[in-house]
Amino acid sequence: MRIVLLGAPGSGKGTQGEKLVAKLGIPKISTGDALRAAVAAGTELGLLAKAAMNAGKLVANEIVIGIVEERLEQADAKPGFILDGFPRNTEQAKVLDAMLLRHGQPAIDKAVHLQVEDEEIIRRLHLRAIKEGRHDDKEDVIRHRIEVYNAETHPLLAYYEAQHKLVTVQGVGSLDEIFERILGAIG
Repeated sequence: MRIVLLGAPGSGKGTQGEKLVAKLGIPKISTGDALRAAVAAGTELGLLAKAAMNAGKLVANEIVIGIVEERLEQADAKPGFILDGFPRNTEQAKVLDAMLLRHGQPAIDKAVHLQVEDEEIIRRLHLRAIKEGRHDDKEDVIRHRIEVYNAETHPLLAYYEAQHKLVTVQGVGSLDEIFERILGAIG
């Protein structure tokens, strides 16, 4: 199964993605993790990403796409995967579709959208910031991250809806309740 996890920061994608890994036996591919792995491995794209990060810049779209492509070519991702943090916008989703086709892999099966109201996300991220001692996650910063998500990533819902691949799951409740909703939604 090939799954894209969608949801605002703090919606629970990381937690639920790990539960899906354990249940389905396929890797979760987080763009952040993939970038760090490419840098650690010293791949050509990893070195380009490291140079951008060391300069305090965002890693270019082409580099992120290349690193995701390298990761999807690894043997453990052939039977399926869970993407967390990619694609971030409709253009990246189109690139992903073309990439899978080019490599002879099946298309994305489901895009799972974890629906959580903005105020709940702010509450969750504020609590996480307190627990982890992160002083950078102030309410205005959190609200900005939600605005960026709504502007850039939220349009992906329509993209996957048009392909009849979108399933929206309420991301509020116990972790197990949410997980059971996801399992029901993906079949």
